[in-house]
Formats: sequence, structure tokens, C-alpha cells
Amino acid sequence: MAFTLLEAPFVLTMDAGNRVIEDGGVLVDGARIVAVGDAAALALAHPQATRERFANALLMPGLINTHMHSGLLRGTAEGLALWDWLRLYIDPMHRVLQPHEAEIACWLCYAESLLAGTTTVVDMWRFLEGGARAAAGLGNRAILVPYVGEHPDFDYFDTLDDNERLIETCHGSAEGRVMAWVGLEHAFYFTEAATRRAVDLARRHRTGLHTHSNETQAEVDEMLRRCGLRPIHALERLGLFEAGPVLLAHGVWLDDGEIEVLARRRVGIAHNPSSNMKLASGAAPVERLRAAGVAVGLGSDGEKENNNLDLFEEMKMASLLAKFSRMDAAALPSWDIVRMATIDGARAVGLDDRLGSLEAGKLADIVAVRTDTPRMTPLMGGEHFNLHHNLVHAVQGGDVTMTMVHGRVVVREGRLLSADLASLIAEAQKAVPELFARRAAWLARNQQGAVSPV
Repeated sequence: MAFTLLEAPFVLTMDAGNRVIEDGGVLVDGARIVAVGDAAALALAHPQATRERFANALLMPGLINTHMHSGLLRGTAEGLALWDWLRLYIDPMHRVLQPHEAEIACWLCYAESLLAGTTTVVDMWRFLEGGARAAAGLGNRAILVPYVGEHPDFDYFDTLDDNERLIETCHGSAEGRVMAWVGLEHAFYFTEAATRRAVDLARRHRTGLHTHSNETQAEVDEMLRRCGLRPIHALERLGLFEAGPVLLAHGVWLDDGEIEVLARRRVGIAHNPSSNMKLASGAAPVERLRAAGVAVGLGSDGEKENNNLDLFEEMKMASLLAKFSRMDAAALPSWDIVRMATIDGARAVGLDDRLGSLEAGKLADIVAVRTDTPRMTPLMGGEHFNLHHNLVHAVQGGDVTMTMVHGRVVVREGRLLSADLASLIAEAQKAVPELFARRAAWLARNQQGAVSPV
């Protein structure tokens, strides 16, 4: 066996007890973690292991982004609430997007994620065969979820036929790092018959299903008008939760009855605090969801509604939003937020038996975060232990010095090893003008924008 022993002053296991091992080590064999414990003891027990010491860093599980959209609109879709934002910026882009542009976006966004310590992304995007190629090449773990619209007003998205082809051709590829799920853009973009087919597709292929729900008050009001039910009850009546795992993005406007359904049906929630603030959607009831037993992960949402994919920043936003919205400085403690970015995110996507914590038998998705920065100083133990608080409120994605996925190092000393970052940036920059020109031409012919879902 070709063991590698990663050693650091601190190892955050994110196990059931949030155990932190000082002068700890993680023993890796191929793609899996073999043991976690005292570094000296592991070195003594495995003298043949190659040792790598991160003298000024901590080791922790790779972060899991439970909801993102790749894209090329960063900083160009600003200042509108959700439904007008979709009508004027986003859906017109989908009408003119081409496969090669979608793939360029995947390469760029997955690279950004890896550099910031995110090893797994749930990417709801278009033409995701290109996303599978990007994940295979860059080395990240990706759950690919097509934007699917199956409604006469929204016939410019991917289709369920496209989705099924993606599952048949890409699910389980790249050493199992690439997974394909069934995607629904939103219930308003689907007919009832298409929803039933989507659930059947997920069940037949034994894969997950992901969509948006309860993002705005306007959406709840519209669902009540159309169906006489709040969104979660409407989705349950449609049979959506018969698929599994099911992951819903946002979950901002939920009442207690809906939270009870989510808990009973074991539906995961992707919490997107930066996006929800930027689009003025509201603050999700994260503590009520967690208290009910719902698995809540963290999501960045897309580059256009965030405007970055840094989950360390997202941890801080989750903390501040909870405290501010509840006017309670003790709301959503730091350990809970770190769990949301790691093991609870894994649970939300049904992969907590493989990902989300540093434990023997799990996949070796590991990141090293620098501790020798002003942001991490002071670093205290004992009664003043503050490592978890610093991770949530101080660390930035740029503090990640090493990212390992599936036992392979893809970022070292903050540099992407699996592709040339400058080339990815240049390719994206080159592709954007033509995409924007096509969107502008479409909007000139359709001055009201796309059809609004509400």
C-alpha cells in the first residue's frame, strides 16, 4: 500500500463530536482515508508512509457547495428582485446560451471552487456534458443537475430527455466523482405530467432530484393562488418527495407545517445566504429547520447572484444573517455553520457515508487552511478555543493552501495544478462578448424580457 500521512497542528474531523486533534494526522491510501489520529502515533504505526507536514495550517474536510450555478454573468445582473431579475437578465441568457459557453463557465467556476477549498459542487446549469468534462479534468467532485424546463412557456431550457442522456452517459464517471441528478428549474417551469416523469426518472436511475422552492414570498403567494397549497405541500401532493435524495434550494419562506413535511420526508435544504440577501428574498429559518432534523447545507448560488463561490465567505454570511434577522447574537453557533459546510452538506445530498468528515473509510477530500495569517491570529486553545470562530468569521477562500479530492492533490500552495488558470480566465473573457451580444439582440426583439413565472 502507498500510504500518505498528512500532518498538521490541528485536524478538524467534523465527526459527531466535532473532534479537533492537535498535532494530528490523516492517513490516506489511494482515494480513501485509512486512519485519523495523533500524527506521531500514525507515523510510528505506518513507517512506510510518505509524510507531508503542513506546519502552519489546519486540515479539515473539503467544503460541499450544495447549490450553485456555473455561469458567465458575474457583475452584470444587478439591482433587481428575483422574478424581474430572471425575466430581464437570466432567462434571456438561457435562450441564447450555447454548449461551448456553458462548458467554459464550468471550467472557470469549478476552478474557483477548488482554489477556495470546495471539493464538491451541486451545479444546476446547462449542457452539462461539458460540466462532466470539466470536473473530470480539474479533479473536483460534481453533482450535475440540468436546468430543466418542461412547460410551453419555458421550452428553451434543457429537457428531461437531455437529463436522462446525461445520467446514462455521465453518472458515475471520473472514478465516481461525477454524478448526475434530475433537475427541475422550479415547479412553475413544469407541467404536472413532467413532474411525475421527473420523479420516475430519478427513481428508475436511483439518483437524486434538485429544484428551487420557497425562495420568495411572491412565489408562496402564487402557489397558493394556483394550487390552494403552500409550495412544500404542493410538491408533496405532486409526488416529488417520492424521489430520493431530494434537495431543495433556498427554503426561505417556510411555515412550521412545511418544515414538518421536509423533516418527515428527509428532504435536504441548500441555504444560500448571500444570494438571499442580494436578491432581497429573505432569511431562511435555518435554526428551526435544524431543530426539526432537516439536513441543511450551504450554497453559494451562482456567480451572478453572489458574486463569488467562496464558501468560507458564505459561512460568515450565514452567521451574520441569522444573528441580524433574529436580533440574537447567539443565533446559529459557529460549529453548526462549519457542519453545514461539511458533514451536514454531505447529509443533504445523501453522501454523508462517504463525504463531509475526516474519518476512516471515507473518501479523501481534504483541504489545508493557513493558520499563519492575521485573520487567524490569535489562535487559542483551552477555554479560549477559537479555531471554529475564526473559520466562520475570518478565513477567506484564498487562505486555502492545499485541496485534495479523491486522494489527489489538485491545489498546492494556492496554485491550481490540474489546469492553467490564466487560460481558463482568458477563454471565459473571450466568450462573453458574443453571448452578451446575442442576449441583447433577443431583448431588442422582446422588450418585456422573458415570460415571468409569477
